[in-house]
Amino acid sequence: MIWLTDIHIHLSDDEFSKDIPFILECMDKLRIRACCVSVNLKSSEKTLELGQKSNLILPFVGVHPENASSNDLESVVKLIEENSKYISGIGEIGLDKTYVSDLVGFKNQELVFHKMLSIAEKLEKPVSIHSRATLDEILTILPSYSISGILLHWFAGSKKQLKTAMERNYFVSYGPAMVYAKDKQVLLSETNAERILVETDGPVKFSRCFGFKVGQIAFLPSVVFCAAKVFHMSYDDMACQIEQNCKHYLGV
Repeated sequence: MIWLTDIHIHLSDDEFSKDIPFILECMDKLRIRACCVSVNLKSSEKTLELGQKSNLILPFVGVHPENASSNDLESVVKLIEENSKYISGIGEIGLDKTYVSDLVGFKNQELVFHKMLSIAEKLEKPVSIHSRATLDEILTILPSYSISGILLHWFAGSKKQLKTAMERNYFVSYGPAMVYAKDKQVLLSETNAERILVETDGPVKFSRCFGFKVGQIAFLPSVVFCAAKVFHMSYDDMACQIEQNCKHYLGV
């Protein structure tokens, strides 16, 4: 049976705390690993703790743009440097203007983003990037760094931006929304098969067939099935391709 990897989920979020033993059991039975991303110092510490509990958890540590104004940056950098051998990647990092009210706030996000990219480059770690409505800025910044595994998570850009990402060999990920959103399926159809990854981004909630439930590991096969349908591939072939992509992204 093929293993899958949820490339972006927030298992350190309080929403999942009481269910972690059950989640880990389900992951083992479903043969699904998870890149557990962080948003601040507290969640980064919790993510590392989860990684110690199970080898199915691949810890990603970082500062989310929503938390760029906090005082966590230097503490998170220190945490990364002291635990680099236990960390699979840096994330969730990026830019997002919806969390700031002025240029000063956005410049601070950029400062934090640059710092996270710098440490990822230094430690040769992949990055998981949040790019809501800031893809142009992010695509301008990224060439300044030598990072082999770059993921634009929950890709929602234009076809032109997707083309740029593909030309640069970046990875993009799609989640449960793709199962019922035709525009996401169109974007997927124009994505290089070798650059596709899948995610749930839990605890984000999803509508339609998912009944507004919190995103969870068990949703992942539905995302793979949808991708297989779009690419006219069998489920197994699509899953194999995505896992090969995942290994390439993680550098394993």
